[in-house]
Amino acid sequence: MKIATWNVNGIRARAAQLCEWLERDRPDIVCLQELKAESTQIPEQCQLADYHVYWHCRKGYSGVSLHIHKDLFAVDPVFSHPPFDMESRIVQVEHGDLVIASVYVPNGGKDYPAKLQFMTQLADWTRQLHAEGRELVLCGDINIAHAEMDVHPKARKPNAVGQRPEERALFESLLGTHVVDLGRAFDPDNLNLFTWWAPWRNLRARNIGWRLDYVLASPTVADRARSCVVLADVGTSDHAPVMMTMA
Repeated sequence: MKIATWNVNGIRARAAQLCEWLERDRPDIVCLQELKAESTQIPEQCQLADYHVYWHCRKGYSGVSLHIHKDLFAVDPVFSHPPFDMESRIVQVEHGDLVIASVYVPNGGKDYPAKLQFMTQLADWTRQLHAEGRELVLCGDINIAHAEMDVHPKARKPNAVGQRPEERALFESLLGTHVVDLGRAFDPDNLNLFTWWAPWRNLRARNIGWRLDYVLASPTVADRARSCVVLADVGTSDHAPVMMTMA
């Protein structure tokens, strides 16, 4: 099984690239973020017949979606949103004891307290799921570089939003709710593992970036994982997809 996440930075601009990528890699579950479109603006070519899909939209801003290959569900899945959802930032689906969610954490540049509150509530929610004996796969753009090594040395700034100590502490709190950062689990020492590059000065080609996009999974799910890779060759968004493969 393949589970993938991608901040498309505008689904209308990335529609053809999304279809090409899905045809190439054929992920079973796809989580998208930053759709920047209303439901009526989703391109027709993205309405893929092989997937159940929920478009959680917001005009010109934010927005997430969750795509489940129809081979995984005998009936239409039930999509929902945790109580702390705001600005169309999280959608989830349940499959037995497994919860799969696509999440887009606020950037924090315009409303930093709202970002911290969202992260606190996200950690509380994952902790509750664990207490209930549920498994979780949480995919998306967390908008925090977890550690210093997750930012290229040339892009490190002590007070930059996304690198601040209190944000990283909240990320650590999230991991402390019994989820594993699969990107680092499979590539713990890679100092050049990034998923986002500012769209100027050829930074993507030079790989001067940040790691902001994650697949986080309960230990029981992580034990079945075989890989988790950044697909830096896909698309023209400022983010690259991340895809995990599991038994």
